[in-house]
This record gives sequence, structure tokens and C-alpha cells, in this order.
Amino acid sequence: MSSTSVLPPETEAAPSRAAASAKAGTRRDVPRVLSIAGSDPSGGAGIQADLKSIAAHGGYGMAAITALTVQNTQGVRAVHVPPATFLAQQLDAISDDITIDAVKIGMLGDAEVIAAVRSWLEKVRPGVVVLDPVMAATSGDRLLKESAEAALRGLLPLADLITPNLAELAMLLDEPQAHAWPDALEQGRRLAAATGATVLVKGGHLDGGACPDALVNTAGVLSQEVVVLPGDRIPTRNSHGTGCSLSSAMATVQARLGDWEASLRTVKPWLAGALQASDQLEVGAGNGPIHHFHHLQPSLPAGKFAEILRAEAGPDLAAIFGLDFIRSLAAGSLDEKQFAYYLAQDAIYLNGYSRVLARASAMAPTETEQLFWARSAQQCLEVESELHRSWLSTRTVEPCLGPVTKSYVDHLLAASASGSYAVLVAAVLPCFWLYAEVGSTLHGEFLTAGAPADHPYAAWLRTYADEDFAAATRRAMATADEAGRRGSENERAAMVLAFRQSCRFEVDFFDAPRLHA
Repeated sequence: MSSTSVLPPETEAAPSRAAASAKAGTRRDVPRVLSIAGSDPSGGAGIQADLKSIAAHGGYGMAAITALTVQNTQGVRAVHVPPATFLAQQLDAISDDITIDAVKIGMLGDAEVIAAVRSWLEKVRPGVVVLDPVMAATSGDRLLKESAEAALRGLLPLADLITPNLAELAMLLDEPQAHAWPDALEQGRRLAAATGATVLVKGGHLDGGACPDALVNTAGVLSQEVVVLPGDRIPTRNSHGTGCSLSSAMATVQARLGDWEASLRTVKPWLAGALQASDQLEVGAGNGPIHHFHHLQPSLPAGKFAEILRAEAGPDLAAIFGLDFIRSLAAGSLDEKQFAYYLAQDAIYLNGYSRVLARASAMAPTETEQLFWARSAQQCLEVESELHRSWLSTRTVEPCLGPVTKSYVDHLLAASASGSYAVLVAAVLPCFWLYAEVGSTLHGEFLTAGAPADHPYAAWLRTYADEDFAAATRRAMATADEAGRRGSENERAAMVLAFRQSCRFEVDFFDAPRLHA
């Protein structure tokens, strides 16, 4: 079917929210977020889940209730929809007094309620609107009358982000439900093209162990038309309120960051952690809720996680100092061909490393950290790479990508695609810290031993013993420590694993010239 048939005729000409998304206004550290949704007295979904999710991401939550339910973790027993005029009064009372930075829309009940919400949106025009079209349950059962579905479609052009599950995505398009990821993405494209909004295609209802999510927009809002974030399915029976929590988290983080891709990369690992930690809550005998505040576990003391990482790196640092390459480098007796191979591989590596640091900048939660990683990425290309170019320009070196270099860069790229800023920081840290340790130690031995002025590798030793590089290393270590000490136990474990893998690659990288020779 054509994409234009998705919307009722009277709404197809409605102004696109995607085109107007740049007007989202000033980003706020504590965004004021309104949830328009139904109530779940068991606390796992609806308004209750939204308010927890908003708070978990640093927002100030407000609520306008569209429906009252009688439910627990085992099911819904009854639903009462208050008059739409009463909802309209709730909305007007809030917006008359409070500036609303973002709105999340969930369960709407019936066509009159939808009409009231639409009228209010057209009047108030909040900066960020996330629409979670509550039409079908996880079981596939319809939760919205067909007479109201047409009215709900009329809301779509007023949304910045639409977050349907696969059943709802198919219903919005009046198509069969997709059961394969490529088919789901194609449906996401059709809905995005028809509405002008960004569509979050969720893989949670697919079969198998993978659980990807994707942002889709055909109007040029994203860096590319489809942005996919891979993920693994979390084995748990506690998924009640997952869709509500995801959509309200996206609204909150988007009001802080102003970037849908960065928002999803922040929210997706949080949601995975909330599912992983859900068993801790022990709520109900059925499909229990997720743990919205899993990430707010007691933090480690400042510097403690950095100590853990130093201990983890100890054996690899000792291995580096035991390598023939390092001992010969310090003595100035290293074969020039080995050093040339090392520098050629390092030049290739730094190109990839700078891109990963730029990704860390995009994912960083604060402006200070964003600037640090951006400057570090620039340093890779301007300072260290210049040393490589000037030395290699007078030598003949075969420009080939070595297997260790490729594996190391692939590891860093995988960390950048993990969706976890903390894991990425841990993965890039060894290139700062181990190099600084090696450089300062060798430079100290170089000076203590009274090495000759014509030492062939003095420039390299000076570069990595430079105080600016040492300061950047301390900053990177402090950033990793902050991310680790405030992270969940699972996230810290993932950080340590990524860090250890990078440390191992550093050992292999220093030893690669010997193997190549």
C-alpha cells in the first residue's frame, strides 16, 4: 500500500513535526516532562512507570491521567476512562502554569480522549513529543477500539518520535505484522515517510536471542535514514511496562541532549540493565516490572574503580616492559624496520581511534566530557600522527593493515556500538594510560642513563612523556573512574572486560613488529 494511505485524509496535510524538531528549545539539565497516559495501580506500567523513568533520567515528571485501570502483574481486570473534558482541564491547568519541555503520550482510551490531546498539542506545541501508540498488548490483543484507531493515526504527524511495538507498527500501516528484522525496518520506513516523524522500530517481539532497536527517519533528521543499535535479549519474565518506560525515558533524555541517536544510546543500555535487575524487586506473581533505579546503587568511593582498573592492567603492563621491542626501543638499538612497521601501524590505528574518540564525545553526558573527547580525537590527528608522518616520510614502509591493528580497532568500534558510554570509555583508556606509563618510564630511564643526544627514538619517548599527554591521561582515568563507580555491577563488569581486552591488544600491538619481521 502507498505510504500516504496510513493517515486519514483530513490529517495527511498536517504539518510535519520532524521539520519543526529544531525548534525544540533550550536543552535543560532537569527537563520538565509531562506524561499523558493511563494509570497502573501496581506501579509497573503507565503513568507510574513513566514517572519513575523520567526521574531515573533526571527529569521532573508530571502526569495527566487518561484512564484508570484495575490491574496487577497478572493482568487487567477493568478500565475506566474519565470524561475527555476532565483530561482537557488537566492539560490546560498544567500548561497554563508550567513550561513543558517534553511530552510522552501513552494509553488514550477512546476517540474523544485522543481528540482532546490532539487539540491541546496543536495549541501548546511542546518542544519534544513522543507518542507510544498503545494499541496492542505483548500478546497481540487489541487495546484500542477500531473506531479510535483512525483518531490515533491523526496524532502521528504531531509527534517527533513514534515508538510502536511490532504489532502496533503493523496496525498503524494496516499491514500484517513483520516477523523478520528487515521487514520491520521497511515498515518503519513507510511509517516515517507517511508521518514525517522519527520511528523507533523495536526488536523486542522478534524471535531469537538478538534484540536490536532502530531509529528511522526519511526526512534527513538523523545521520542516516536508519540507525540500528544491536542488543541481546535479556532473559527475564519481568517486562511489564517496558514500552512505557522506554518512551518516557526517550522523551526525557531528548529534552536534555537534543539528539535522538544519543538519546537512544543512553536509554537502551539503561533499559537492558533495568530488565537484568528486575528480579531484585520481587513484585507480583506474574509479569513483574523492570527496575527503573537499578543504576542508582551505592557508588564506589572516588578513585576506587580506577584502582580496580590499575590492578587489572598490572600483568599486561609488566608484559609490555618485558618485550624485546620495548627494551630495544629504550636502548636505542631497535631495528629501524621494526620501528617503521610499528609507526605505520600506529598511524593506521590512530585514524580509527580518533573516530572512536569522536563517538565518545557524541555519547558523553556532559559538555565538559564532550569537549575532552573531541580535543583528544583532534590530538590524534594533529600531534601524534604528525610524529608518524614526519618520521615515515623519509623511509619506505609498506602501507598494510596488520592483523593486530585490525582486531584492536574492531574491538574499539564494537565498544562504541555497544550503546554504553561507560564501556566505551573503559575500552579507549589503555591507549592513554598504558602509553603514558610506558612513555614516562622509558623517558625517565632515557634521562637517568645519560642516553646520547642522537638517540634515534628520542622524539617518540618525549611525545608520550609530555605533561599535556600525562594530564589528558589523568583526565581519561578520572572519567572512567566516575563512570565505573556510579555504574551498576553489570556495567562495571562490562567495563572491566572491555578494558582488559584493550590492555591485551596493547601488548600484542607492541609485539607485532617482532612477529612481522
